Amino acid sequence: MSGGVGARIVLFGATGYTGARTAEALVARGARPVLAGRNPARVRALADRLGGLETAQADVTDPASVRALLGTGDVLVTTVGPFQQLGWPAVEAAVEAGAIYLDSTGEPPFVRRVFEEAGPRAAASGATLVPAFGLDYVPGALAGGLALAESGDRAHRIDIGYALDGTAGQAFSRGTLVSLMGVLLEPGFAWRGGRLVTEPAARRMWRFEAAGRPRRGLSVGGSEHLTLPALAPSLQEVGVHLDWFGRLTPAALRLSPLTALAGRIPGAERGVQRLAATVGRWVGEAPSPDTLARARTTTVAEVRDRAGALVSRVEVAGPEAYGLTASLLAWGATAAAHGGVGGAGALGPVSAFGLEPLTAGAAEAGLRRT
Repeated sequence: MSGGVGARIVLFGATGYTGARTAEALVARGARPVLAGRNPARVRALADRLGGLETAQADVTDPASVRALLGTGDVLVTTVGPFQQLGWPAVEAAVEAGAIYLDSTGEPPFVRRVFEEAGPRAAASGATLVPAFGLDYVPGALAGGLALAESGDRAHRIDIGYALDGTAGQAFSRGTLVSLMGVLLEPGFAWRGGRLVTEPAARRMWRFEAAGRPRRGLSVGGSEHLTLPALAPSLQEVGVHLDWFGRLTPAALRLSPLTALAGRIPGAERGVQRLAATVGRWVGEAPSPDTLARARTTTVAEVRDRAGALVSRVEVAGPEAYGLTASLLAWGATAAAHGGVGGAGALGPVSAFGLEPLTAGAAEAGLRRT
């Protein structure tokens, strides 16, 4: 474990859409983060707007510049994506420095890589890695942690469902769209039979209710598969599902086997990455203000026993995705900087912060149990 009272907070990727919102949220919490990015002029302009913050230049193409950002015990928050392509230098820097690491990724293959490849080395160096500390996948971790705490040793299966309401037009930022497309052909995963197994995304559909409405969620890999089993030794099955696609959900379910086959075609991954970059040039950097004003997120966790009977159910609701992600990252960073993280290695939100502090911190970010 690292961090402590007065530890430095370094925000890498500060001038991107999510990064700038995270910088604003950190300052709103009274923090004075070091803002880092590859464009010194843009970083300086943001730092001046936020009250004259310290700045640094770093670029993922120069890993040494990322490593130079950190000292032992520092807190690194990174929003530099797509993480599959650009995220690893920040992970390596945190591991080498023995720092605390938080990121905004929603890319399941990257999260899995952090746990499997970097986690053991982080435990040895004293670093703490907490990936996917935003809408992906803190609400599921929180709802799941609360539901498992109420289930005792009866928990056999847990399903997490994410729902998004109130969006119209462009609902995601340019960075999110590029990230989603970039992992389209990557192998997914799930927790089945008490172990992590490879499973293509959108292989299964789960019907659930959220915010008083019926939903149809497509299965995806999530950090919950990697983190919730540690909270309940009896847990044998974990499902994570997104109800983000509306009427396209059944079609996406039918196309799932085709995407799995396409991923085996030589060069397919590079082709999708080029397509993602092209789409990124077409769309706006951020959702419209009207969309953000209307958008709401709801996440459900349902725990069942071995016979399939419902044991506990928790629903949490929050604001639009980007404001929620920025607020969660700001809370997590400031809590970590004041000694609020326990343990080293790759950890989930509950294991890193504790269920009670996480519940309180999430509520400050606008994510509350309904």
